[in-house]
Amino acid sequence: MEPSIETLAEKKLVGKRVRMSLTGNRTGELWKSFLPRRKEIQNSVGSELYSMQVYEPGYFREFNPAKEFEKWAAVEVTDFKVVPVEMETFTLPPGLYAIFHYKGLSIDTSIYQYIYTTWLPASEYLLDNRPHFEVLGQKYKNGDPDSEEDIWVPIKLG
Repeated sequence: MEPSIETLAEKKLVGKRVRMSLTGNRTGELWKSFLPRRKEIQNSVGSELYSMQVYEPGYFREFNPAKEFEKWAAVEVTDFKVVPVEMETFTLPPGLYAIFHYKGLSIDTSIYQYIYTTWLPASEYLLDNRPHFEVLGQKYKNGDPDSEEDIWVPIKLG
């Protein structure tokens, strides 16, 4: 599976976040608190949802499934003028990304194993220290093997 390589322009996101680890996965809890309230965000751009991970520098140097990171459930917005109560803003910085179009169950981690242990080491790129995210569009169906999403991995030339 070869990704497309794109330069992302800065994006403004509004949503909710939690700290979690892979062993202490709180993704379901995050989305259950966000989805019922997403319509409160009045200035959204498009209908896509963003599932974003913000890792500390060095997170990937030594893999530890108990190491915490920040997970976001968000939508893109035109500006931060109106932010619903209990929601936060995040400015996604511009930069180069490898985009993998994935079809399958979101709980299947084999795509991530492929990206980080096969594709990335064989590519001319290095992992960059910017947020990782998935764009969940019209074809995303949680828990469905026919679900589709785009996985955005921040990269830089090696």
